Amino acid sequence: MDESAAGPLAGLLVADFSRVLAGPYATMLLADMGADVVKVEGPQGDETRTWMPPVRGDVSTYYLGVNRGKRSIALDLRDAADAAVARELASRADVVIENFKPGGLAKYGLDYDSIRTANPRAVYASISGFGSGAGRHVPGYDLMVQAISGLMSLTGDPDGPPYRAGISVFDVMAGNHAVIGILAALRHRDATGAGQHVEVNLLSSALTGLVNHSSAYAAGGVVPYRMGNAHPSVFPYEPLPTADADLIVAAANDGQFRRLCEVLDLPEVPDDPRFARNADRTRHREQLRPLLVERLKTRGAVAWFDALTQVGVPCGPINTIDGGFAMAERFGLAPIVEVGDGNRAVPTTRHPIRFSATPAGYRLPPPELDEHGAELRAWLTEDGHA
Repeated sequence: MDESAAGPLAGLLVADFSRVLAGPYATMLLADMGADVVKVEGPQGDETRTWMPPVRGDVSTYYLGVNRGKRSIALDLRDAADAAVARELASRADVVIENFKPGGLAKYGLDYDSIRTANPRAVYASISGFGSGAGRHVPGYDLMVQAISGLMSLTGDPDGPPYRAGISVFDVMAGNHAVIGILAALRHRDATGAGQHVEVNLLSSALTGLVNHSSAYAAGGVVPYRMGNAHPSVFPYEPLPTADADLIVAAANDGQFRRLCEVLDLPEVPDDPRFARNADRTRHREQLRPLLVERLKTRGAVAWFDALTQVGVPCGPINTIDGGFAMAERFGLAPIVEVGDGNRAVPTTRHPIRFSATPAGYRLPPPELDEHGAELRAWLTEDGHA
């Protein structure tokens, strides 16, 4: 085990039996925070190794994006010797994480009940599509969950077809929820000495992640539908055209709206009874929108962004991803870091959390398949040091 790791999770060993996105994203975040993550892959490797284009060299950028900081060992769990190595790893780990179909690891002695017997301190995290109950047999893919949860019914133009989000949003959300659950369970273990089973499923992550829309249904009995880029409860809170491009304007309270109108040289508008409060503005959005657009079309989106953010009005140009990184650079966020050395160096997105005392680290580039297999097998079978 790597005892030199820095970060708030230094000294923590994570046995990562997950693949594709939700689990690998979670374990990458743990690795950034100092955990020693051992990525267990089948003989063919994680599927995302072959998800291309785009590529960097001959490696999928999808795989590179969620697998830094880990060591790889290839194990065929159908082989008795390899399964024994996997069980030994799990018996030593502080955290075991997997996203097999619920119950799929039991035949290898790698399910929670088996691991708990050998390693009662282990925190065992399972990620599935639809839970370990009646939905256990249903394959869990993000696009399916975007459809089933209702997200796609909320995305797109009101008169057009439903759309998926541009990323696998619920895989990422479930990965974050897995990290939260793991850290909470580790806190409980610190207090009691006992591990536990942490279960996350994409559909539950989706329903909590739909926040106000979920509440509209659960608390209000209202089924919301897509409104394009408009917000059902706030206006202005959508893209509005300027002289050269659309600008997101999110003046979500009365003070922000008044400052917006001052910068737009519309001082009388906030005192108009139709627009005095958010509920009024939402109700009369079709009357208010053209007043704002007429003024916004006198300058470009970036010029308005600079003027409006100076007075605290939330807004922003609609960038492509390169523009998003450029804006992060402008704000001093240093969004790209390099992991690895020499020809293995890979530019990667910075860990999102800043720690004042135990900063995130970027020790290892995304591993080649079975890159660390020999040293890990030696440690696990001969009780050496990894």
